[in-house]
Amino acid sequence: MAKNQVKEITDRDQDFAQWYTDVCRKAELMDYSEAKGFIIYRPYGYALWEGMKDYLDDLFKKTGHQNVYMPLVMPESLFLKEAEHVEGFAPETAIITIGGNEELAERLIVRPTSEVLFCSHYAKIITSYRDLPKKYNQWCSVVRWEKTTRPFLRGSEFLWQEGHTVHKDEEEARKEALDILDIYEKLGKDLLAIPFTIGIKTEKEKFAGAVDTYSIEALMHDGKALQSGTTHYLGTGFAKAFNISFQDKDGIVKNPHQTSWGVSTRLIGAVIMVHGDDSGLVLPPYLAPIQVQIIPIQQHKDGVLKACEELKSELLDAGIRVNIDDSDKSPGWKFSESEMKGIPLRIEIGPRDLANGQCVVAKRYNGEKTTMDLSIVGESVPAFLEKIHEAMYQNALMNVLDNTRTTTDYEEFKKIISEKQGYVKMMWCGEEACEEKVKADTQATSRCMPFNQDPVGDICPICGKPAKHLVYWAKAY
Repeated sequence: MAKNQVKEITDRDQDFAQWYTDVCRKAELMDYSEAKGFIIYRPYGYALWEGMKDYLDDLFKKTGHQNVYMPLVMPESLFLKEAEHVEGFAPETAIITIGGNEELAERLIVRPTSEVLFCSHYAKIITSYRDLPKKYNQWCSVVRWEKTTRPFLRGSEFLWQEGHTVHKDEEEARKEALDILDIYEKLGKDLLAIPFTIGIKTEKEKFAGAVDTYSIEALMHDGKALQSGTTHYLGTGFAKAFNISFQDKDGIVKNPHQTSWGVSTRLIGAVIMVHGDDSGLVLPPYLAPIQVQIIPIQQHKDGVLKACEELKSELLDAGIRVNIDDSDKSPGWKFSESEMKGIPLRIEIGPRDLANGQCVVAKRYNGEKTTMDLSIVGESVPAFLEKIHEAMYQNALMNVLDNTRTTTDYEEFKKIISEKQGYVKMMWCGEEACEEKVKADTQATSRCMPFNQDPVGDICPICGKPAKHLVYWAKAY
């Protein structure tokens, strides 16, 4: 990287938090606004979210979901209808008390999530089994008044999708929640090159108002986990609170079973922290807004720009997202800028390359350079991108495997969390008091209980009582 031309970013292993902030700013993903906790999504950062949105929206529609849009605000009386839900979100709510110059007769809650809005609507439109299932999703922003914020990871406002579905029975609703979890896992593997650890949340960590919460967890470079998405089986609690009912085929009036689920722009943070390096972003090829950056060397020389344009045209025809940097910046600056933005492939073409019928291809994720015949580079790019994606996924998977440890001893657990971090697999009795003790002693929390419960002992190392669950524990964002 041309550090004399592009300001250095902090080394990851020196100060990971500062490195993250440097990358967010210098890769031009976001900027801070004048209101604390509310960020500006710059075009390059928003393009990452659009890539995730387009991928998921396609799968949601293929699985029978419809997009809707609910209001930004809700009356406080509506918000208060589901007690457990209110208790979970009340500390984070933003409340509107004045409209124009007048005090409002009833305060309005700016949505922290939209369960109650959907439930109020469903109560009006569902009367019969013929109305089910209802499978709605919305793309929107929500506001949660966070005390400590960090771009993409935790903000007072963030972008997300939230699905809200209604089903005739528990079996169908639970299947929906798990099917969406599979879609999220597929998003990680096929688009983000991130292997997610999946499982069910403990009672303490589940969504307020849910019967069960399932989650996808990602492991960052610094050994901390990031809850990257959740799906919830809500049971009939919300339906009862909001008087949602339907007459079934047998003539009996019943409460339907519900789900909700969502991922947010914190996935951008996951991509940055899983794949990035000391030179900036490293973007997975199928997510990258620009997959190939063509850089002309001595572009004023005869034929150089023409060759670049011809290659660009060929790649565009093949469906590749490609750009030519024909600015008046030096090649060194262009190289470092391309690296900072994490563009998967860089192709360099200069007069000497042109004379030899060649070009230089540089892979961002490992810095490897290859000299190739210019006549075949265009047709080779799709295979390059596929191999880069797979290599990035395997690198991330190895990071998870290398940083997942198992213990049956609580003192060893505390030592691992303190010195090495990562995931620690340890048995648990099921008591919230033990979760609280782990957090107090180590700052680690239960991330999820894997569906494949392969016990590593029969005693809870925290308290010595019989163990009930295998849990992945980690410090988390």
